[in-house]
Amino acid sequence: MSTWLSEREQRLVAGAEAASAATPIPTQIVSNGEYLPPPQSAVQKKVEARINELADVNGKHLGLSRRQFLHTSCGMAAAFLAMNDVYGNVFQVAPAEAREPELMLARAHGLADQFIFDVQTHFVRDDFDHKELLGLADFASQHWNPKMKEEGVSSLARYKFQNYVKEIYYDSDTNMALLSGAPFDDPSWWLLSNEQIVKARELINDFAGSRRLLAHSVITPKQPGWMEEVDKAIEVYKPDSWKSYTIGDPLAPSKYPWRLDDEQVMYPFYEKAVKAGINTLCIHKGLLPPDYEKSFAGVWEYATAWDIGKAAKDWPQMNFVIYHSALRAFLELPDKAWAEFEQTGRIQWASDLAEIPQKFGVNNVYAELGTSFANSAVAHPKFCAALVGTLIKGMGVDHVMWGTDSVWYGSPQWQIEALRRLEIPEDMQKKYGFAPLGDANSATKQLIFAGNATRFYKIRLKAADNTRMPTYSEDRLASLKNEYALAANAPSNLRYGYVRAA
Repeated sequence: MSTWLSEREQRLVAGAEAASAATPIPTQIVSNGEYLPPPQSAVQKKVEARINELADVNGKHLGLSRRQFLHTSCGMAAAFLAMNDVYGNVFQVAPAEAREPELMLARAHGLADQFIFDVQTHFVRDDFDHKELLGLADFASQHWNPKMKEEGVSSLARYKFQNYVKEIYYDSDTNMALLSGAPFDDPSWWLLSNEQIVKARELINDFAGSRRLLAHSVITPKQPGWMEEVDKAIEVYKPDSWKSYTIGDPLAPSKYPWRLDDEQVMYPFYEKAVKAGINTLCIHKGLLPPDYEKSFAGVWEYATAWDIGKAAKDWPQMNFVIYHSALRAFLELPDKAWAEFEQTGRIQWASDLAEIPQKFGVNNVYAELGTSFANSAVAHPKFCAALVGTLIKGMGVDHVMWGTDSVWYGSPQWQIEALRRLEIPEDMQKKYGFAPLGDANSATKQLIFAGNATRFYKIRLKAADNTRMPTYSEDRLASLKNEYALAANAPSNLRYGYVRAA
């Protein structure tokens, strides 16, 4: 696997903004340029065709063109109807929702107070210029909001601060986000410096007048000067939690892989973190290509769950949040992983994570859903249900957190809708002992969407009477979002990066 798309691979892809269908949910896997996306499968083509059929029928009923219909809430409902038609009843949606806007309006009102806390989001610094990572297609400026077009949009603007704010806080129901980063052996590839991450937190929160953005500091164990950066973060940056990659570098074999349970390297860090009161470490795990034993030879095991249990047991004062839920499958459709699950009841590396609390007797290990949920919800919703069910069964519903890895996949709203509507089919509940997820506002989904993370990060949502959320429903961002909605700015349905060309 190359570090970014090779010249040959670039000839096989096209810009997702123009080449992928502008459906409310993606109908093929989108790559941010780190890997060659798989072709659209025959099943995904069926989903796309079915969405278009439903859009034509229901759009005509409402006096809308297909394009107009797909930008409405009824269009979102139609997308999930199409998924059910092809994959079976995995999503909770009624046919009437695709043709009666009043139903969707009532549904939106019913979910208006649902709090969404996204614990994994990204944007890149203004001077980030590695276009080979993030996509080379020219940006179609006509799809941006007018203000962005007036200011001029570079080819990487979709991944930068202004569009981040638009996609997260305006075009989705996300109320609060955690801004993350990623380390690379080559410092020029860092998306944001630790200083830039905390400055973004300050900017957003000062503008909003409330606590809307939390910040990571990225740590780089074994790299020269890493503990000095930890000391600086504790003294100056005061992050809400830490972020790191045990594999060292997410794109290629690193010179600096490390283990969570390395007593010489990591235990002095844990001691400092606990003393400082910043005792949460978010760790990238999983997400390796099918040929990982070859392409990540010598380091791939560092992306597995092999080092979590002992560290968690030795350091009960620390919280270990495993990003991507350690799901191995990354560069392929989940069909093979689903077949393995049907045969064995296990999901590679994610099942290992889910078994840690019981095997090690710990309660300080958590699973996060970023990218793993996005790719499986699109490509194989039954596998997505299996993944969520496995995590809840093994770790407890109070140990699963919502993250989307946005803005790599455009607005996170389609992912929010997917979880709201997702249900584990009854036959899977019986066969594997999974608990039902419930309706869009169920206790289970409210815990995943925000309850676990707000408790975790000590976020106070409601006033003393426990009936209102004045901080978030009445701040400046909330006011501007209401104006944005009244101006009828429909979500763009854009995806960013690459898709496999037809």
